[in-house]
Amino acid sequence: MEPSSKTFNARILTQINEVNEAEWDAHLPEGSHPFLSWRFLHALEESGCAAEETGWSPRHIWLEGEHGKSLGAAPLYAKLHSQGEYVFDHGWADALARAGGHYYPKLQCSVPFTPAAGPRLLAKSAAHKQALVTAMVSACQQWEMSGIHLTFLQENDRKILNDMGFSAREDRQFHFINRDYKDFDDFLASLTSRKRKNIRKERKAAQDGVVIKRLTGDNLKDEHWDVFYQCYLDTGQRKWGRPYLNREFFARMQETMRDDICLVMAWMDGDPVAAALNFIGSDALFGRNWGTLIDKPFLHFELCYYQAIEAGLERGLPRVEAGAQGEHKLSRGYEPVATHSAHYLAHPGLRAAVEDYLVRERQAVEHEIEILGEHTPFKKSES
Repeated sequence: MEPSSKTFNARILTQINEVNEAEWDAHLPEGSHPFLSWRFLHALEESGCAAEETGWSPRHIWLEGEHGKSLGAAPLYAKLHSQGEYVFDHGWADALARAGGHYYPKLQCSVPFTPAAGPRLLAKSAAHKQALVTAMVSACQQWEMSGIHLTFLQENDRKILNDMGFSAREDRQFHFINRDYKDFDDFLASLTSRKRKNIRKERKAAQDGVVIKRLTGDNLKDEHWDVFYQCYLDTGQRKWGRPYLNREFFARMQETMRDDICLVMAWMDGDPVAAALNFIGSDALFGRNWGTLIDKPFLHFELCYYQAIEAGLERGLPRVEAGAQGEHKLSRGYEPVATHSAHYLAHPGLRAAVEDYLVRERQAVEHEIEILGEHTPFKKSES
């Protein structure tokens, strides 16, 4: 199936290696976007994490112009479930099922298992972005799928989708915002006395008897990944039953993306006991996965939040994204920010019901962010 228009032709890639790394990455905006890179998406597919067997069948859009010139791309998957997305639509699926319809399969434009905002319509011009969306809609209709879901969007893609009639949805995460802090102590000085003392107390308790290192590049070894994977499995099995990522995926990260990774590890009495995985972008440090083999108070906060802040400040990054959920991040210097997605639903009745719901949901999310923003740990302005 090759949706097309008078000007553009859109190919469907069932494997990202149908194009090479340089061709795909040429469509990424300026800067480092680790999760949208060919290397990351290829690792997900080649390891079997994002594949038909896991309900994440690649259907990437590859936009071409005259003489086969590549004009844009979009990471797209045919989904048989709603797992690994972090934008929850199970209620929509249930509603359509009760009405006698089928919600799955659907199309998902996102990075699998990764709740981090980034570019989704990988094209330089608005016209080419619109052509990518048109190709998605055409594919959705021809394959008789229930809809298209583009999640964790940036502003320029949101505007295109809004103008094309997609329904807008909001949620919230917690990000650390670097306000030109010189170091961690400078950040602490911006907090109220009580919160500052609490963080120092937590860090002291977490670091007691523990050696912590931040590993990246050639300092990362296979033995570190072995430990991290043990930790990751433990957390995954306790939280959602079956972890999404396998050991081969992390082996590919070591092989192709170790310079884009900051792995925070902890040792006690010479034995590794915990690890937290971060990816390094040009404008953010992205916290992704963590796990521990012991029960030690505040070690989670130390490895996932405080060490990430220190690493981000050392690199001069504007923010640290600590992943989905977690209001406990608020008291530790992470602030509420809105996240955005856009949705096209083929069933007119479901589309109307969801659009009505989303109006009220957006209002609720915006109100929640406003309320949470009043309870950050920072000193209040005198003005």
